[in-house]
Amino acid sequence: MKINKKKLKNIISRFKNKNILVVGDLVLDHHIFGRVERISPEAPVPVVWANRENFVCGGAANVGLNLRSLGAKVSLCGVIGRDHFGKLLFSLMGESGINTNLVVLDIQRPTTIKTRIIASHQQVVRVDWESVEFLSERINKLVFNKIKNNINKFDAVIIEDYGKGVINPTLVEDLVNLCRKKNKIITVDPKEDHFDYYENVTALTPNLKEAQTAANTKIRNKNQIPFLGKIIMKKLNPKALLLTLGENGMMLFSDKDYYHLPTKALEVFDVTGAGDTVISTFTLALKSGAGFQEAAIIANFAAGIVVSKLGAATVDKKELFKIIDDDKS
Repeated sequence: MKINKKKLKNIISRFKNKNILVVGDLVLDHHIFGRVERISPEAPVPVVWANRENFVCGGAANVGLNLRSLGAKVSLCGVIGRDHFGKLLFSLMGESGINTNLVVLDIQRPTTIKTRIIASHQQVVRVDWESVEFLSERINKLVFNKIKNNINKFDAVIIEDYGKGVINPTLVEDLVNLCRKKNKIITVDPKEDHFDYYENVTALTPNLKEAQTAANTKIRNKNQIPFLGKIIMKKLNPKALLLTLGENGMMLFSDKDYYHLPTKALEVFDVTGAGDTVISTFTLALKSGAGFQEAAIIANFAAGIVVSKLGAATVDKKELFKIIDDDKS
């Protein structure tokens, strides 16, 4: 694809104050850092001497952080428990400038928390507290009604599915119908087990593993990727499919055609959260006047930045302008 740097930068400059709703699974990420010097006498496991910890927004809340970093206004709609970790996540979201008025408290569910124990930059173990059951009918209706009553405020809707129960067939069908009726962009970062939910959305942004599951097809080489994309396009009928390919960049399917975008990453340190950055940037670009190709190019630049950082990082507009200016392609 040919790059018009001036046009891309004009699109990015319009990200400011776009109002985006993110619907999905809210996660509290907990990291414990330390070092390992010996093996436990109780079992063949390392003893981690902990010296630091932090709590950060994860799941759909990390998508919110990415959107905020790019200058957008953000509202989150999801479910947290009436517990200590729910209060902490609620506080972190608010401190980040994210609107939490559409977040629902459910006494029957725990707040999803993922604790990662890290020693000398290596993850030793991860402990998850969560419920993956679908929302009750009452909570599901409450979530949808909150969205329905506020939909006119939003420029676009992102569905962020981590398989923790918020994204279910009933909610997705109602939400897609509402967005189509209101002429709202709706994009989906899918969970591989839930692909059948996502018919007729504006765009899907799966990775290669998720796409193979969706198409029930295992590809043997990269030359078969176009075939894989066409299966998904025919099956789910999105207007566009942006398939992320790790170190091989991305492939965009739209208008019965496809385009390969080589990676813009100079070095890859950590792909954690890259999918959150891609859907955030892609959606914002679409709402800021980009066509699918231009939005994919901008998202590809953003992914190139974020994978060069450690952890679930974000990207800002200044970084995007710089990588576009420095691009030699």
